[in-house]
Amino acid sequence: MEQKHFDMRALTPTEIVRELDKYIIGQTEAKRAVAIALRNRWRRQQVKDVLREEIMPNNIILIGPTGVGKTEIARRLAKLAQAPFVKVEASKFTEVGYVGRDVESMVRDLVEVGVNLVRSEKTKEVQSKAEEMADERILDILIPPVKKTSTVQSTDETNEAEESEEYQNQKTREWMKAKLKNGELDDKLIEFDAQTTATIGMQVLGPFGMDDMGINIQEIMGSLMPKKKKKRKTTIKEARQFMAQEEAQKLIDMEAVQKEAIERVENSGIIFIDEIDKVAGGGKGQGPDVSREGVQRDLLPIVEGSNVNTKYGVVKTDHILFIASGAFHVSKPSDLIPELQGRFPIRVELNSLTEEDFVQILTKPENALLKQYNALLETEGVRLEFTEDAIREIARIATEVNEQVENIGARRLHTILTTLLDEILFDVPDKIPSTKVVIDGNFVKSKLEKIVKNRDLSKFIL
Repeated sequence: MEQKHFDMRALTPTEIVRELDKYIIGQTEAKRAVAIALRNRWRRQQVKDVLREEIMPNNIILIGPTGVGKTEIARRLAKLAQAPFVKVEASKFTEVGYVGRDVESMVRDLVEVGVNLVRSEKTKEVQSKAEEMADERILDILIPPVKKTSTVQSTDETNEAEESEEYQNQKTREWMKAKLKNGELDDKLIEFDAQTTATIGMQVLGPFGMDDMGINIQEIMGSLMPKKKKKRKTTIKEARQFMAQEEAQKLIDMEAVQKEAIERVENSGIIFIDEIDKVAGGGKGQGPDVSREGVQRDLLPIVEGSNVNTKYGVVKTDHILFIASGAFHVSKPSDLIPELQGRFPIRVELNSLTEEDFVQILTKPENALLKQYNALLETEGVRLEFTEDAIREIARIATEVNEQVENIGARRLHTILTTLLDEILFDVPDKIPSTKVVIDGNFVKSKLEKIVKNRDLSKFIL
Protein backbone atom coordinates (compact mmCIF):
# COMPACT_ATOMS: atom_id res chain seq x y z
CA MET A 1 0.00 0.00 0.00
CA GLU A 2 1.40 3.42 -0.96
CA GLN A 3 2.09 5.34 2.22
CA LYS A 4 0.83 8.89 2.43
CA HIS A 5 3.64 11.34 1.80
CA PHE A 6 3.85 14.26 4.21
CA ASP A 7 5.15 17.49 2.75
CA MET A 8 8.14 18.47 4.85
CA ARG A 9 8.44 21.51 2.62
CA ALA A 10 11.22 19.50 0.96
CA LEU A 11 13.95 21.84 2.21
CA THR A 12 17.48 20.98 1.14
CA PRO A 13 20.16 20.70 3.87
CA THR A 14 21.66 24.05 2.75
CA GLU A 15 18.25 25.75 3.03
CA ILE A 16 17.66 24.19 6.47
CA VAL A 17 21.01 25.55 7.76
CA ARG A 18 20.21 28.96 6.25
CA GLU A 19 16.88 29.01 8.10
CA LEU A 20 18.51 27.96 11.39
CA ASP A 21 21.14 30.70 10.94
CA LYS A 22 18.36 33.28 11.28
CA TYR A 23 17.90 32.33 14.93
CA ILE A 24 21.06 30.52 16.08
CA ILE A 25 24.60 31.86 15.87
CA GLY A 26 27.49 29.50 15.09
CA GLN A 27 27.26 25.75 15.86
CA THR A 28 27.67 24.88 12.16
CA GLU A 29 28.41 21.21 12.85
CA ALA A 30 25.24 20.69 14.88
CA LYS A 31 23.15 22.48 12.26
CA ARG A 32 24.64 20.32 9.49
CA ALA A 33 23.90 17.12 11.44
CA VAL A 34 20.24 18.00 12.06
CA ALA A 35 19.80 19.29 8.50
CA ILE A 36 20.99 15.96 7.07
CA ALA A 37 18.77 14.04 9.53
CA LEU A 38 15.73 16.08 8.47
CA ARG A 39 16.42 15.75 4.76
CA ASN A 40 16.88 12.00 5.22
CA ARG A 41 13.25 11.79 6.49
CA TRP A 42 12.09 13.34 3.23
CA ARG A 43 14.44 11.09 1.19
CA ARG A 44 13.07 8.03 2.96
CA GLN A 45 9.52 8.99 1.94
CA GLN A 46 10.60 8.86 -1.71
CA VAL A 47 12.06 5.33 -1.44
CA LYS A 48 9.99 2.41 -2.75
CA ASP A 49 7.94 0.43 -0.21
CA VAL A 50 10.08 -2.56 0.78
CA LEU A 51 13.31 -0.72 1.52
CA ARG A 52 11.53 2.25 3.08
CA GLU A 53 10.70 0.25 6.21
CA GLU A 54 14.35 -0.78 6.59
CA ILE A 55 15.79 2.74 6.59
CA MET A 56 16.13 3.82 10.20
CA PRO A 57 16.73 7.39 11.32
CA ASN A 58 20.21 8.26 12.60
CA ASN A 59 19.55 9.60 16.07
CA ILE A 60 21.77 12.42 17.33
CA ILE A 61 23.37 13.37 20.64
CA LEU A 62 24.18 17.07 21.01
CA ILE A 63 26.95 17.57 23.58
CA GLY A 64 27.70 20.98 24.99
CA PRO A 65 27.35 23.32 27.96
CA THR A 66 24.08 25.05 28.82
CA GLY A 67 22.96 28.06 26.79
CA VAL A 68 24.78 27.31 23.52
CA GLY A 69 21.66 26.54 21.45
CA LYS A 70 21.01 22.78 21.75
CA THR A 71 17.29 23.03 22.53
CA GLU A 72 16.80 25.98 20.19
CA ILE A 73 18.23 24.01 17.24
CA ALA A 74 15.77 21.15 17.81
CA ARG A 75 12.81 23.50 18.38
CA ARG A 76 13.45 25.53 15.23
CA LEU A 77 14.04 22.33 13.26
CA ALA A 78 10.61 20.96 14.18
CA LYS A 79 8.98 24.27 13.22
CA LEU A 80 10.69 24.12 9.83
CA ALA A 81 9.61 20.56 9.23
CA GLN A 82 6.06 21.27 10.43
CA ALA A 83 6.49 17.98 12.23
CA PRO A 84 5.08 16.77 15.56
CA PHE A 85 7.75 17.73 18.11
CA VAL A 86 8.01 17.24 21.84
CA LYS A 87 10.78 18.18 24.28
CA VAL A 88 11.17 16.05 27.39
CA GLU A 89 13.68 15.94 30.22
CA ALA A 90 15.28 12.57 30.86
CA SER A 91 15.64 13.37 34.57
CA LYS A 92 11.83 13.57 34.93
CA PHE A 93 11.33 9.89 34.11
CA THR A 94 11.50 6.99 36.52
CA GLU A 95 12.05 3.30 35.98
CA VAL A 96 8.91 1.17 35.58
CA GLY A 97 7.74 0.20 39.06
CA TYR A 98 8.53 3.56 40.66
CA VAL A 99 5.97 6.33 41.09
CA GLY A 100 6.49 8.91 38.35
CA ARG A 101 6.29 9.28 34.59
CA ASP A 102 7.23 6.26 32.52
CA VAL A 103 9.21 6.83 29.33
CA GLU A 104 6.31 5.77 27.07
CA SER A 105 4.48 8.97 28.05
CA MET A 106 6.82 10.93 25.73
CA VAL A 107 5.30 9.06 22.75
CA ARG A 108 1.78 9.78 24.03
CA ASP A 109 2.66 13.46 24.34
CA LEU A 110 3.99 13.41 20.78
CA VAL A 111 0.75 11.87 19.46
CA GLU A 112 -1.25 14.55 21.29
CA VAL A 113 0.85 17.21 19.53
CA GLY A 114 0.33 15.38 16.21
CA VAL A 115 -3.45 15.28 16.63
CA ASN A 116 -3.58 19.01 17.46
CA LEU A 117 -1.36 19.78 14.46
CA VAL A 118 -3.52 17.84 11.99
CA ARG A 119 -6.76 19.12 13.56
CA SER A 120 -5.68 22.75 13.15
CA GLU A 121 -4.71 22.07 9.50
CA LYS A 122 -8.10 20.48 8.78
CA THR A 123 -9.88 23.35 10.58
CA LYS A 124 -8.17 25.83 8.22
CA GLU A 125 -9.39 23.79 5.23
CA VAL A 126 -13.05 23.92 6.32
CA GLN A 127 -12.88 27.43 7.82
CA SER A 128 -14.67 29.28 5.00
CA LYS A 129 -17.47 26.67 4.86
CA ALA A 130 -17.81 26.77 8.67
CA GLU A 131 -18.08 30.58 8.56
CA GLU A 132 -20.82 30.35 5.92
CA MET A 133 -22.76 27.92 8.12
CA ALA A 134 -22.27 30.17 11.16
CA ASP A 135 -23.66 33.14 9.15
CA GLU A 136 -26.73 31.07 8.23
CA ARG A 137 -27.28 30.19 11.90
CA ILE A 138 -27.09 33.85 12.91
CA LEU A 139 -29.51 34.84 10.12
CA ASP A 140 -31.93 32.13 11.28
CA ILE A 141 -31.95 33.80 14.72
CA LEU A 142 -32.21 37.37 13.40
CA ILE A 143 -34.76 36.61 10.63
CA PRO A 144 -36.52 33.28 11.25
CA PRO A 145 -37.54 31.52 8.01
CA VAL A 146 -41.21 31.71 7.02
CA LYS A 147 -43.28 28.82 8.42
CA LYS A 148 -45.47 27.08 5.86
CA THR A 149 -49.17 26.87 6.76
CA SER A 150 -50.32 23.29 7.19
CA THR A 151 -53.87 23.71 5.82
CA VAL A 152 -54.52 21.07 3.19
CA GLN A 153 -56.85 23.12 1.00
CA SER A 154 -54.99 26.34 0.36
CA THR A 155 -56.47 28.87 -2.00
CA ASP A 156 -54.55 30.68 -4.73
CA GLU A 157 -54.53 33.90 -2.66
CA THR A 158 -52.90 32.23 0.37
CA ASN A 159 -50.37 30.68 -1.99
CA GLU A 160 -49.54 34.06 -3.44
CA ALA A 161 -49.37 35.62 0.02
CA GLU A 162 -47.01 32.87 1.19
CA GLU A 163 -44.83 33.24 -1.87
CA SER A 164 -44.55 37.01 -1.49
CA GLU A 165 -43.81 36.60 2.24
CA GLU A 166 -41.11 34.06 1.40
CA TYR A 167 -39.75 36.39 -1.25
CA GLN A 168 -39.66 39.28 1.22
CA ASN A 169 -37.99 37.05 3.81
CA GLN A 170 -35.34 35.98 1.29
CA LYS A 171 -34.65 39.59 0.27
CA THR A 172 -34.32 40.68 3.93
CA ARG A 173 -31.96 37.78 4.62
CA GLU A 174 -29.74 38.72 1.68
CA TRP A 175 -29.67 42.36 2.83
CA MET A 176 -28.80 41.30 6.39
CA LYS A 177 -26.18 38.84 5.16
CA ALA A 178 -24.37 41.65 3.32
CA LYS A 179 -24.41 43.79 6.50
CA LEU A 180 -23.18 40.79 8.52
CA LYS A 181 -20.27 40.19 6.14
CA ASN A 182 -19.30 43.88 6.17
CA GLY A 183 -19.08 43.79 9.96
CA GLU A 184 -21.88 46.36 10.42
CA LEU A 185 -23.63 44.12 12.96
CA ASP A 186 -20.49 43.10 14.91
CA ASP A 187 -21.34 45.02 18.11
CA LYS A 188 -25.02 44.04 18.32
CA LEU A 189 -25.95 41.47 20.97
CA ILE A 190 -27.42 38.09 20.07
CA GLU A 191 -28.70 35.16 22.15
CA PHE A 192 -28.01 31.68 20.87
CA ASP A 193 -27.83 28.04 21.97
CA ALA A 194 -24.30 26.79 22.55
CA GLN A 195 -23.43 23.16 23.01
CA THR A 196 -21.74 22.28 26.28
CA THR A 197 -20.23 18.95 27.16
CA ALA A 198 -20.20 18.09 30.82
CA THR A 199 -16.59 18.01 31.98
CA ILE A 200 -15.75 15.08 34.18
CA GLY A 201 -13.56 15.66 37.19
CA MET A 202 -11.80 12.48 38.21
CA GLN A 203 -8.94 11.76 40.54
CA VAL A 204 -6.83 8.77 39.69
CA LEU A 205 -4.98 7.31 42.64
CA GLY A 206 -1.73 5.54 41.98
CA PRO A 207 1.19 6.02 39.62
CA PHE A 208 -0.78 6.05 36.36
CA GLY A 209 -3.16 8.60 34.94
CA MET A 210 -5.86 7.63 32.45
CA ASP A 211 -3.63 8.94 29.69
CA ASP A 212 -0.85 6.56 30.74
CA MET A 213 -3.29 3.68 30.37
CA GLY A 214 -4.14 4.85 26.87
CA ILE A 215 -7.80 5.51 27.70
CA ASN A 216 -9.63 8.54 26.37
CA ILE A 217 -11.88 9.19 29.37
CA GLN A 218 -13.41 12.36 27.81
CA GLU A 219 -14.56 10.34 24.79
CA ILE A 220 -16.08 7.57 26.92
CA MET A 221 -17.95 9.94 29.22
CA GLY A 222 -18.87 12.26 26.34
CA SER A 223 -20.68 9.46 24.55
CA LEU A 224 -22.52 8.46 27.76
CA MET A 225 -23.60 11.95 28.73
CA PRO A 226 -25.96 13.87 26.47
CA LYS A 227 -24.74 17.17 25.06
CA LYS A 228 -26.55 20.05 26.74
CA LYS A 229 -27.66 23.28 25.13
CA LYS A 230 -26.85 26.41 27.06
CA LYS A 231 -28.10 29.92 26.29
CA ARG A 232 -25.32 32.42 25.61
CA LYS A 233 -25.56 36.13 24.98
CA THR A 234 -22.61 37.75 23.21
CA THR A 235 -21.88 40.23 20.46
CA ILE A 236 -22.51 38.98 16.92
CA LYS A 237 -18.75 39.13 16.24
CA GLU A 238 -18.03 36.70 19.11
CA ALA A 239 -21.03 34.53 18.25
CA ARG A 240 -19.77 34.18 14.66
CA GLN A 241 -16.36 32.98 15.86
CA PHE A 242 -17.90 30.57 18.37
CA MET A 243 -20.41 29.13 15.89
CA ALA A 244 -17.75 28.83 13.17
CA GLN A 245 -15.64 26.78 15.60
CA GLU A 246 -18.63 24.56 16.42
CA GLU A 247 -19.44 24.06 12.75
CA ALA A 248 -15.80 23.33 11.88
CA GLN A 249 -15.70 20.57 14.52
CA LYS A 250 -18.77 18.99 12.91
CA LEU A 251 -17.16 19.14 9.47
CA ILE A 252 -13.92 17.46 10.60
CA ASP A 253 -13.73 13.68 10.61
CA MET A 254 -11.86 13.05 13.87
CA GLU A 255 -11.15 9.42 13.00
CA ALA A 256 -9.33 10.50 9.85
CA VAL A 257 -7.49 13.19 11.85
CA GLN A 258 -6.29 10.62 14.41
CA LYS A 259 -5.23 8.18 11.69
CA GLU A 260 -3.26 10.86 9.84
CA ALA A 261 -1.72 12.13 13.10
CA ILE A 262 -0.44 8.67 13.98
CA GLU A 263 1.02 8.26 10.45
CA ARG A 264 2.69 11.63 10.73
CA VAL A 265 4.09 10.91 14.19
CA GLU A 266 5.47 7.57 13.01
CA ASN A 267 7.14 9.02 9.91
CA SER A 268 8.16 12.56 10.83
CA GLY A 269 7.87 12.86 14.63
CA ILE A 270 10.84 14.31 16.54
CA ILE A 271 11.45 13.69 20.26
CA PHE A 272 14.06 15.88 21.90
CA ILE A 273 15.40 14.31 25.11
CA ASP A 274 17.16 16.93 27.18
CA GLU A 275 19.50 16.25 30.11
CA ILE A 276 20.32 12.72 28.93
CA ASP A 277 23.59 13.04 30.89
CA LYS A 278 21.56 13.10 34.14
CA VAL A 279 20.58 9.45 33.64
CA ALA A 280 24.07 8.38 32.57
CA GLY A 281 26.35 6.65 35.07
CA GLY A 282 29.57 8.37 36.07
CA GLY A 283 29.18 10.98 38.80
CA LYS A 284 26.95 10.14 41.73
CA GLY A 285 23.82 12.26 41.93
CA GLN A 286 22.74 14.07 45.08
CA GLY A 287 20.02 12.42 47.17
CA PRO A 288 18.40 9.04 46.54
CA ASP A 289 19.45 7.63 43.19
CA VAL A 290 16.37 6.10 41.55
CA SER A 291 17.94 3.67 39.13
CA ARG A 292 19.24 5.80 36.28
CA GLU A 293 20.28 2.73 34.38
CA GLY A 294 16.67 1.53 34.70
CA VAL A 295 15.47 4.66 32.89
CA GLN A 296 18.03 4.01 30.13
CA ARG A 297 16.84 0.41 29.79
CA ASP A 298 13.21 1.60 29.54
CA LEU A 299 14.28 4.15 26.94
CA LEU A 300 16.03 1.54 24.83
CA PRO A 301 13.00 -0.28 23.31
CA ILE A 302 11.35 3.03 22.41
CA VAL A 303 14.45 4.31 20.61
CA GLU A 304 15.05 0.89 18.99
CA GLY A 305 11.46 0.68 17.82
CA SER A 306 8.46 -0.70 19.65
CA ASN A 307 4.67 -0.38 19.76
CA VAL A 308 3.22 2.07 22.28
CA ASN A 309 -0.46 2.16 23.19
CA THR A 310 -1.96 5.64 23.12
CA LYS A 311 -5.57 6.77 23.42
CA TYR A 312 -5.62 7.33 19.65
CA GLY A 313 -4.25 3.91 18.71
CA VAL A 314 -0.98 1.98 18.61
CA VAL A 315 2.12 3.92 17.54
CA LYS A 316 5.27 2.33 16.11
CA THR A 317 8.36 4.23 17.22
CA ASP A 318 10.78 2.72 14.65
CA HIS A 319 11.03 5.86 12.49
CA ILE A 320 10.67 8.61 15.08
CA LEU A 321 13.81 10.78 15.16
CA PHE A 322 15.36 11.09 18.63
CA ILE A 323 17.68 13.99 19.39
CA ALA A 324 19.28 13.77 22.83
CA SER A 325 21.28 16.51 24.48
CA GLY A 326 23.35 17.00 27.60
CA ALA A 327 26.18 19.04 29.04
CA PHE A 328 28.11 15.89 30.06
CA HIS A 329 30.10 17.82 32.69
CA VAL A 330 30.27 15.00 35.19
CA SER A 331 29.58 12.00 32.98
CA LYS A 332 30.61 11.16 29.40
CA PRO A 333 28.49 9.79 26.52
CA SER A 334 30.41 6.51 27.02
CA ASP A 335 28.80 6.25 30.51
CA LEU A 336 25.45 5.51 28.85
CA ILE A 337 24.68 1.81 28.53
CA PRO A 338 26.31 0.44 25.33
CA GLU A 339 22.98 -0.50 23.68
CA LEU A 340 21.70 3.07 24.05
CA GLN A 341 24.98 4.54 22.78
CA GLY A 342 24.58 2.37 19.69
CA ARG A 343 21.16 3.90 19.04
CA PHE A 344 22.64 7.43 18.90
CA PRO A 345 25.30 7.03 16.21
CA ILE A 346 25.74 10.74 15.46
CA ARG A 347 27.49 12.79 18.12
CA VAL A 348 28.03 16.49 17.74
CA GLU A 349 29.95 18.66 20.15
CA LEU A 350 28.72 22.23 20.40
CA ASN A 351 31.28 24.93 21.06
CA SER A 352 31.30 27.33 23.99
CA LEU A 353 30.38 30.84 22.91
CA THR A 354 33.12 33.40 22.31
CA GLU A 355 33.01 37.19 22.67
CA GLU A 356 32.47 37.51 18.91
CA ASP A 357 29.53 35.07 19.12
CA PHE A 358 27.93 37.24 21.82
CA VAL A 359 28.20 40.34 19.60
CA GLN A 360 26.40 38.41 16.82
CA ILE A 361 23.77 36.98 19.23
CA LEU A 362 22.91 40.48 20.46
CA THR A 363 22.32 41.86 16.98
CA LYS A 364 21.94 39.27 14.17
CA PRO A 365 19.07 36.83 14.92
CA GLU A 366 15.50 37.82 14.09
CA ASN A 367 14.63 37.53 17.78
CA ALA A 368 17.88 39.19 19.03
CA LEU A 369 17.76 40.47 22.63
CA LEU A 370 18.47 44.10 21.72
CA LYS A 371 15.62 44.02 19.20
CA GLN A 372 13.33 42.61 21.92
CA TYR A 373 14.15 45.37 24.43
CA ASN A 374 13.81 48.00 21.71
CA ALA A 375 10.35 46.69 20.78
CA LEU A 376 9.30 46.72 24.46
CA LEU A 377 10.30 50.34 25.00
CA GLU A 378 8.95 51.52 21.65
CA THR A 379 5.48 50.78 23.05
CA GLU A 380 6.16 53.69 25.46
CA GLY A 381 7.51 55.94 22.70
CA VAL A 382 11.16 55.52 23.79
CA ARG A 383 13.83 54.46 21.30
CA LEU A 384 16.86 52.55 22.58
CA GLU A 385 20.06 52.90 20.63
CA PHE A 386 23.11 50.78 21.41
CA THR A 387 26.42 52.06 20.04
CA GLU A 388 28.89 49.53 18.67
CA ASP A 389 31.27 49.95 21.61
CA ALA A 390 28.36 49.31 24.02
CA ILE A 391 27.56 46.00 22.28
CA ARG A 392 31.25 45.01 22.36
CA GLU A 393 31.46 45.90 26.07
CA ILE A 394 28.36 43.81 26.91
CA ALA A 395 29.84 40.86 24.97
CA ARG A 396 33.21 41.26 26.75
CA ILE A 397 31.57 41.32 30.20
CA ALA A 398 29.41 38.28 29.35
CA THR A 399 32.51 36.32 28.34
CA GLU A 400 34.41 37.43 31.44
CA VAL A 401 31.63 36.53 33.87
CA ASN A 402 31.06 33.16 32.14
CA GLU A 403 34.75 32.35 32.60
CA GLN A 404 34.93 33.47 36.22
CA VAL A 405 31.64 32.42 37.75
CA GLU A 406 29.74 29.75 35.83
CA ASN A 407 29.42 29.22 32.09
CA ILE A 408 25.72 29.57 31.28
CA GLY A 409 26.26 30.49 27.65
CA ALA A 410 23.96 32.98 25.94
CA ARG A 411 21.66 33.07 28.97
CA ARG A 412 24.30 35.29 30.57
CA LEU A 413 23.24 38.07 28.18
CA HIS A 414 19.75 38.04 29.71
CA THR A 415 21.11 38.62 33.22
CA ILE A 416 23.54 41.34 32.06
CA LEU A 417 20.93 43.27 30.06
CA THR A 418 18.40 43.05 32.91
CA THR A 419 20.94 44.64 35.28
CA LEU A 420 22.11 47.17 32.67
CA LEU A 421 18.62 48.40 31.70
CA ASP A 422 17.10 48.10 35.17
CA GLU A 423 16.88 51.91 35.77
CA ILE A 424 15.67 52.74 32.26
CA LEU A 425 12.94 50.07 32.39
CA PHE A 426 11.84 51.42 35.78
CA ASP A 427 11.93 55.15 34.90
CA VAL A 428 9.97 54.85 31.63
CA PRO A 429 7.48 56.51 31.19
CA ASP A 430 7.43 58.63 34.41
CA LYS A 431 10.94 60.09 34.45
CA ILE A 432 12.03 59.45 30.86
CA PRO A 433 9.52 61.03 28.44
CA SER A 434 9.18 60.08 24.77
CA THR A 435 12.73 60.32 23.53
CA LYS A 436 15.79 58.46 22.27
CA VAL A 437 18.09 56.82 24.83
CA VAL A 438 21.64 56.18 23.62
CA ILE A 439 23.60 53.48 25.42
CA ASP A 440 27.35 53.69 24.85
CA GLY A 441 30.41 51.85 26.16
CA ASN A 442 30.93 54.27 29.07
CA PHE A 443 27.34 53.76 30.26
CA VAL A 444 27.84 49.97 30.21
CA LYS A 445 31.17 50.23 32.09
CA SER A 446 29.80 52.56 34.75
CA LYS A 447 26.78 50.30 35.36
CA LEU A 448 28.52 46.92 35.36
CA GLU A 449 32.23 47.40 36.15
CA LYS A 450 31.79 47.32 39.94
CA ILE A 451 29.66 44.19 39.83
CA VAL A 452 32.07 42.33 37.55
CA LYS A 453 35.08 43.24 39.72
CA ASN A 454 33.34 42.15 42.91
CA ARG A 455 33.28 38.37 42.62
CA ASP A 456 30.73 37.90 45.43
CA LEU A 457 28.34 40.44 43.92
CA SER A 458 28.66 39.03 40.39
CA LYS A 459 27.76 35.57 41.69
CA PHE A 460 24.46 36.93 42.97
CA ILE A 461 23.56 39.43 40.30
CA LEU A 462 25.06 38.11 37.10
